[in-house]
Amino acid sequence: DVQLQASGGGLVQPGGSLRLSCTASGLSFADAIIGWFRQAPGKEREGVACISNTDGRTYYVDSVKGRFTISRNNAKNTLYLQMNSLKPEDTAVYYCAKGVFMFRGTWMFDRRGQGTQVTVSS
Repeated sequence: DVQLQASGGGLVQPGGSLRLSCTASGLSFADAIIGWFRQAPGKEREGVACISNTDGRTYYVDSVKGRFTISRNNAKNTLYLQMNSLKPEDTAVYYCAKGVFMFRGTWMFDRRGQGTQVTVSS
């Protein structure tokens, strides 16, 4: 059974940083295209970042470019999201997902895990 467990969320002041982690099991992690999504109350789900399973190429939604960095450690079956210069609009539940793909301009996935809350507030 595929399991994706995100951790590392919390409360941080604007301009602060957090590092999210996602530990995966039950899948061939190194072969998976994986990414981070987020959903804020009253808003639609949004793809934040994803990373290729072949060449490590990364992709970001425009609103986080230059502030967030996605990375993976295949030996540890772990995905990371380093978030710097956080803004209140980054507040959301963040979760990791596998099988990420683009469909009609929207990032989709075939399996997601439980999320971790990120709150950016002074």
